[in-house]
Amino acid sequence: MPEDDTVRLERLFNKLDHDGDGRINVTDLAIALKKRGVDKPESQATLILTDSDTDLSGDITLEEFINYARRHEKKLKLIFTNIDRNHDGKLDLNEILVVCKEQLGIEFKNETEVREMIKRIAEGEEDTVGSAASVNPHPKSSPKKRGMLSKRTLVEGSTSKAATSTVKNSLAMDYTARPDGTLEISWEDWRDYLILSPHVDSLTDVLRYWRHATYLDIGEDTAVPDDFTVQEMQTGMWWRHLVAGGFAGAVSRTSTAPLDRIKVFLQVHGKSMGGLRSCLKSMIQEGGVLSLWRGNFVNVLKIAPESALKFMAYEQGKRFLKGNSNRELRIEERFLAGSLAGAFSQTLIYPLEVVKTRLALRKTGEFKGIFDLTYKMYSKEGFKVFYRGYLPNLLGILPYAGIDLAIYETLKKYYLSRNNSDTNEQPGVLVLLACGTMSSACGQIASYPLALVRTRLQASSTFENYSMSGLFKSIVQNEGLVGLYRGLMPNFMKVAPAVSISYVVYERVRNMLGVEMT
Repeated sequence: MPEDDTVRLERLFNKLDHDGDGRINVTDLAIALKKRGVDKPESQATLILTDSDTDLSGDITLEEFINYARRHEKKLKLIFTNIDRNHDGKLDLNEILVVCKEQLGIEFKNETEVREMIKRIAEGEEDTVGSAASVNPHPKSSPKKRGMLSKRTLVEGSTSKAATSTVKNSLAMDYTARPDGTLEISWEDWRDYLILSPHVDSLTDVLRYWRHATYLDIGEDTAVPDDFTVQEMQTGMWWRHLVAGGFAGAVSRTSTAPLDRIKVFLQVHGKSMGGLRSCLKSMIQEGGVLSLWRGNFVNVLKIAPESALKFMAYEQGKRFLKGNSNRELRIEERFLAGSLAGAFSQTLIYPLEVVKTRLALRKTGEFKGIFDLTYKMYSKEGFKVFYRGYLPNLLGILPYAGIDLAIYETLKKYYLSRNNSDTNEQPGVLVLLACGTMSSACGQIASYPLALVRTRLQASSTFENYSMSGLFKSIVQNEGLVGLYRGLMPNFMKVAPAVSISYVVYERVRNMLGVEMT
């Protein structure tokens, strides 16, 4: 390694060595990572220590740090060179646009759109560990601006409703502003910014590092499953995410089960049940308070197979859409893959949906249990009973997810514009909760008539002679258009608590399992 690089790394080492004992420990690294806004800095610091502590002493010597930096910077140089198409040693906007389109599958309309992403830039030098200004013995003479990483949902390659924002925010890192206004990132800025980024082997990994300071997007995006990075797949973090989500779903569904059962009753029995209060009173009189949770066990039981099937189908769908290329999918492609995955999982677990509806509607003592109900359904109505209402259920997936996604982004942008915030900035968790709740409600309004028809078809052989269109016509003729929205109020009432409970439980279980928000 050249002498200048050795001096640079020695200065960085000394800056990281807070107690001056000639060794860097996890605490030293965590402090530096925390300054960068990295989520779970202690865990990330442990990864760096594992990569560099060759003698397994529990800390890093100067020699170990230099060896680690040498290996790490070789990888960073390869990625930098891959983006630097004109080989001038700098990354300009055009090169970034090209690599985003070709390798990440994200295309921006024009350069102005990209420039707008870089509004939140602080003037002057940032005394950040690892920056060129603080450790480079030969700083550049050109004027500098430091990009500030904002806390936002940057779910690179994911179902997040801010998926495109991943790359947009990534551009707001260290860069040089030339006199003509052209923005460019030098090799030194790139190297110094990513020197403390563990497990960076590709451009995708770089984007993953840029998005460590995040908020969890808790909008109910039911059609598109979560994406997982290569590292998460290899280390087993993917199943921990699924387990955390499963626990969150189980607690959330159980907490709101009474509202769900009221909804089913109002959907099936219509105006004969009266309003929400009379329906609740009738159910308690018939079966007691515990009857409000009828059907909940099956509703919780189907979480695991549905999540696993959706995840498997989503991964296969992404591979099919990618073909032989290594690019990342565009948002619309992810939405398509996620919708198809949702349809696939719903097809296989749909019999449980029918059983859940029948259990929710049963009277006290009518069935001995799930197996007794299933046997009687099959004996009386045949196998086709388990797919009654399947078509409206399938047709309801796309409008719900699509409208939910569009409304969520619209509300978020409206909030930011009203508060004079950068449109690339992410609002706080409470705002995201509100946006997710309202967007989910709008999605429900659009798809609710299909959900109501599905539930009525599932409920009883009374409607076995009706087709989907025939039942629609019958409801409108007998109950008017309002009949298509029976039970909508309790459905709305459960959205906010369901989203909030899911968020809290997911975070708790995620932390218990040691899952990183990467």
